[in-house]
Amino acid sequence: MLNRPLNRIQASVSLDLDNQWAYMKTQGLDGWQDFPSYLDLVTPRILDTMRRAGLRITVFVVGKDASLKKNHAALQSLTEEGHEIANHSHMHEPWLHLYNEKELEAEFDQSEEAIFEATGQRARGFRGPGFSTSAAVRDLLIRRGYRYDASLFPTVMGPVARAYFFFTSQLSPEEKAKRKGLYGNFSNAFSPLTPYQIQPGLLEIPVTTMPVFRTPVHLSYLLFLAQYSMPLARAYWDMAVGLCRLTDVAPSLLLHPTDFLDATDVPALGFFPAMKVPAEKKIELVRHALSSLRSHWGTATMGQVAHDLTAPVHPDPMKTETPKFNLQPNRI
Repeated sequence: MLNRPLNRIQASVSLDLDNQWAYMKTQGLDGWQDFPSYLDLVTPRILDTMRRAGLRITVFVVGKDASLKKNHAALQSLTEEGHEIANHSHMHEPWLHLYNEKELEAEFDQSEEAIFEATGQRARGFRGPGFSTSAAVRDLLIRRGYRYDASLFPTVMGPVARAYFFFTSQLSPEEKAKRKGLYGNFSNAFSPLTPYQIQPGLLEIPVTTMPVFRTPVHLSYLLFLAQYSMPLARAYWDMAVGLCRLTDVAPSLLLHPTDFLDATDVPALGFFPAMKVPAEKKIELVRHALSSLRSHWGTATMGQVAHDLTAPVHPDPMKTETPKFNLQPNRI
């Protein structure tokens, strides 16, 4: 069971450091094989935003980016400012759940070594690209000593987002079949919003969605709304905060580099939703979300949240306090 009462659980912020080439590859665009990168451009914006917010976050790094020396300065700057580094696979393929055991082992061998060499941190958290996950992936995480997984996206909008992506992509039917697990399955919408033991020995920290309605509340979705109405995006986020407080959900908020970039920064990603929104306006919305998050919850990296939830408790003999959470296995 969980070893911490609910009122001591902290909110967290994570960022999937998907690079330009990864978006191009997922979209089926040529040129990704040269591994174009915007990390030198976006990382200072991310660091400045977190510095202003007084936050240390968890950054999920793609192993291939870590293997390229041109990205090392940007990645090292994240660790120098105290942010946690976690694993986001090596080649960022949203069909990771289709890998066999040998392929998974090779993928993790490469990503773990590259991330350690570039950042000096051994990743103890993992998020599958495109929320790709499976029991085989989780078994491997346990064998390799990972503390937590963060691959579940409990939303009813996963299939809708996948259909929109397929409609706007240039993928062949064969490539679409590989990506059929992108953004998760509808059944994921009914999984917990709070951390839980997904398999014995592995904590799941799901990406928070709107309590009750199970619609997305991560920044990329807020910015999708903001391209039509910024007040609507802010009101939607504020409603999510209110529902999280009512239902005792300490949010795990997800960010992406595109939340800090616009089409003038990266013309090749003009197809991506909300890229016409100026970067300055995007960052204002990010700051609004982070400010309201910190005004209602304590915050920590996901690694710290996982540690606090699973570390042994030494109870005060003068008090009797029953945890409100049970860390029961819940297979997906």
